[in-house]
Amino acid sequence: MPPGTAIDSGHDFEAFARASQRKLYRTAYLLCGNADGARDLTQTTLAKLFQHWRRVSAADHPDAYARTVLTRTFLAERRRRLRDLLAHTKAGPPPPPEHAELRVTLLAALAELPPRARAMVVLRYWDDLSVTTVAELLRCSEGTVKSQCSRALAKLRTQLGEVHLYATEN
Repeated sequence: MPPGTAIDSGHDFEAFARASQRKLYRTAYLLCGNADGARDLTQTTLAKLFQHWRRVSAADHPDAYARTVLTRTFLAERRRRLRDLLAHTKAGPPPPPEHAELRVTLLAALAELPPRARAMVVLRYWDDLSVTTVAELLRCSEGTVKSQCSRALAKLRTQLGEVHLYATEN
């Protein structure tokens, strides 16, 4: 079959999916905070990429395109869940923490952040993206990324306690 046919395109997508699935999953895990949600988010992202594979494969940086789809899918699902939750529950005070004396883990602390702030922290510090790139991915200003990350990090520091408790000795 000549190059550029649907079968070649499918093989290209399969190769891309195999090569990028683990990285997408790691980012998804940090965003979702659990394995099931991360698997679902990764699969949803790959399904969306497959639907638009011609556009993705023509992009200069398909990995960046995939990360953008992953992040935006995560945020859209969170907004949808929040709308559903607010439609079916009455707002009340949050329950007190069960074990206030125990320090929370990083994933639990990340889960306390709003979805958009969590996405910014994960993309900025875990995926090591620049402020400009994160701003473009999330369609906001660089100043928003800086201020949201600053607030989110301050909240994480408060939740996790003193930095020296978690530092490893060399």
